[in-house]
Amino acid sequence: MLPLKHFTDFIEQHCLFKRDSHLLVALSGGVDSVALVHLLKATGYQFAIAHCNFQLRAEAHADEEFCRQIAIQHQTAFHSVRFNTQQYASANKISIQMAARQLRYQWFEQIRQQHLYTCIVLAHHQNDTIETILLNLVRGTGIAGLHGILPKNGYLVRPMLCLTRTQIEQIVARNKLQFVEDSSNASVKYARNKLRHEVVPKLKELNPSLEQTFENNLKHFRELEQLLELKVTALKEQLFVYNGGDINISVDEVRQLAPQRLLLFKLLQDFGFSETTIDDVIASLNKHAGRTFTSATGNLLLLDRGKLVISTVPAAIEAVNIKPDDHTLSYGDFKLGILHDDGPLIVKNNPWAVSIDSDKLIYPLTMRGWQQSDHFFPLGMKGRKKISDFFINQKIPLHKKNAIPLLVNGNGDVIWVGGYRCDERYKVTNNTKKVTIFELLPVAEGID
Repeated sequence: MLPLKHFTDFIEQHCLFKRDSHLLVALSGGVDSVALVHLLKATGYQFAIAHCNFQLRAEAHADEEFCRQIAIQHQTAFHSVRFNTQQYASANKISIQMAARQLRYQWFEQIRQQHLYTCIVLAHHQNDTIETILLNLVRGTGIAGLHGILPKNGYLVRPMLCLTRTQIEQIVARNKLQFVEDSSNASVKYARNKLRHEVVPKLKELNPSLEQTFENNLKHFRELEQLLELKVTALKEQLFVYNGGDINISVDEVRQLAPQRLLLFKLLQDFGFSETTIDDVIASLNKHAGRTFTSATGNLLLLDRGKLVISTVPAAIEAVNIKPDDHTLSYGDFKLGILHDDGPLIVKNNPWAVSIDSDKLIYPLTMRGWQQSDHFFPLGMKGRKKISDFFINQKIPLHKKNAIPLLVNGNGDVIWVGGYRCDERYKVTNNTKKVTIFELLPVAEGID
């Protein structure tokens, strides 16, 4: 008999889809996906079939035709595609297995959106979950790697996770269902196949109820993961202080986290920081400020005066040249307005505007970010100062420095640190005859 009630109970328990849902079933033609189509038909669900031909085996086209005939047999829509998987893998410098995975999921989602299918139904079962967990353990994993394959992940649903491989093979045999055999499944050169054919059988010798034991373990792992997520969510509300586009976390609070490494990793995981980086951050907590860490996703973590600052890595802003007849130009997120005046007009109480003695300007001027060798003579101070030291005195965080515009004269002098200070040598004096006023405004405000 078909385990129909067990199958539908699992679907309802995990809210995978509803009775009136229009499903897109991924059919390879193998024993698992053939059994999935049979169960969905027997339980009265509406579905269409999607098949990927990766053109990697001699029998690939025959498998595609086999799946087409199943769709005809069940009088349902059939979608198929042929991929040049080898070329895609080579172009993207990834393995054939990763290429096939990327191609099929991208295409499934494309078909789902085009035809408004409710979800994409996959034929993963309990033994696939066991193999996934073992692979994760061998390669290294956190708690998330122990929950195995989830019944539902976005639009991807897996109603066969309630069944073992043996149960699926029994369904196919008792109902005399035809299927195709992927010759690559027998090869142990792939890590998953090696686990399937060599490791799992040995584990089953130790525990004949291996699938049930793993299913029970999965429940515990998923509950622990949920508990950890609740803890991390509460910690984010407690520790994250939002400052503009940055997030600040008190170093004292980080020191009190227990277990520190796990909780700090979970707090920073969404920003792309690895466990190795977390180890480096913890080792730096009691050292001098200024240490920076960059994540793979383009985020920056700065240890800065008693706090951790999370921000995005500022993109390099292209320098712009300024000609004598320019009146408005763009620089990064700013508009620069330029006004020429015949009198010694001095702008006051506006750090984003500056009055400069026009006769001292050598065109073309340049607006750019700071460089290590930059220095100037800050207004009101005696002597030369490095721009980097000026930033430190102004307590400007490292990740903000590259966004500060510098106005540079044609002879290389820094005339103005935008938003902060002009150079003493270029200030307006009683001897000034003409003034050029430079004003920076955010792009949102603009300049007419």
